Amino acid sequence: MSASNQLILSHVRSAIAPTSEQWLARARAHLDVLTKPLGSLGVLEDLAAQMVSIRQDDFAGPLQKSVYVFAADHGVTAEGVSAYPSEVTRQMVLNFLAHGAAINVLAKLHHVELNVIDVGVDADFHGIDGLLNHKIRKGTRNMLREPAMDDEELAQALEIGIKLAAGAKAKGQNLVAVGEMGIGNTSAASAITSVLAQTPVVHVSGRGTGLDSAAYAHKLRVIEAIVHKHFPAGTTPEPLDVLRRVGGLEIAAMTGFILGAARYGIAIIADGFISTAAAAIAFSVEPRVRGYLFAGHQSEEPGHRVLLEYLDLKPILSLSMRLGEGTGAVLAMPIIESAMALYNQMATFASAGVSEATA
Repeated sequence: MSASNQLILSHVRSAIAPTSEQWLARARAHLDVLTKPLGSLGVLEDLAAQMVSIRQDDFAGPLQKSVYVFAADHGVTAEGVSAYPSEVTRQMVLNFLAHGAAINVLAKLHHVELNVIDVGVDADFHGIDGLLNHKIRKGTRNMLREPAMDDEELAQALEIGIKLAAGAKAKGQNLVAVGEMGIGNTSAASAITSVLAQTPVVHVSGRGTGLDSAAYAHKLRVIEAIVHKHFPAGTTPEPLDVLRRVGGLEIAAMTGFILGAARYGIAIIADGFISTAAAAIAFSVEPRVRGYLFAGHQSEEPGHRVLLEYLDLKPILSLSMRLGEGTGAVLAMPIIESAMALYNQMATFASAGVSEATA
């Protein structure tokens, strides 16, 4: 790890407090005296208790929701690992800004502020309103041939994410979704997952945007060659070196954002495979991040299940989705809101004059 990356992370890591076990216990006790059978709200009780452990004294305040969609291109697309050409990244960013994508519809429906961030799209965006321009370079290098990023580029991406998390805190946001857009990024996430979880590539890599059987077999060969090139058998790489060598600029920025959000006590919902790969890197750097994380859903990508097990996270939803953009995470927000409304507004047995169970 370079000195610049060490400096950035040491400051953030030292400021991440563990979520409160005391408030978690209080939340569990409160849930047990609400007018319902013990545990009858199931996962909603777990979600409410975790939110209280994050927010502590502020648990009854309103939820200020936002989704951050990080966009970047990947040099490995030159190897034919995606069904779509790399220019689709640029086109989809323009679609986000024109309010035409799935994430736009869901964010508007659920009253979630949408932020679109360019950290490495292979295009020039001039004079376009609504885009947060933090471009580091026009896409990563081809990780089959060389590391995807150098130390300085990785440091810049981490710092961008951390600064955006500070901005979220300044705006009073306390529930954020993390999403992405980047053709080729399932290959990067597959390589990250294989190395972190020590799992064969074939068990973590899916068909991405819809590859046929021949193209999928080719993708597997490419990712296996990438993992072998950068991480020979018997090596134990540091998480940030994994990110630098086989990650993406958007994955690195999401990693910084997740670390920063945890540092500022903000609850974080990871979306699908790609954003959960960033969450796994953040967790590997600082395990206390885990207490601030929710899994919005479980996607159809096989590597996502592996990452959720690695993080010990249970997905809130399972809808056979594999879109990205933060869509699954935003869909989970009303579930968390519902859990908190029940926690805050239901009567207790004592206040309602309802008899409790006797056995």
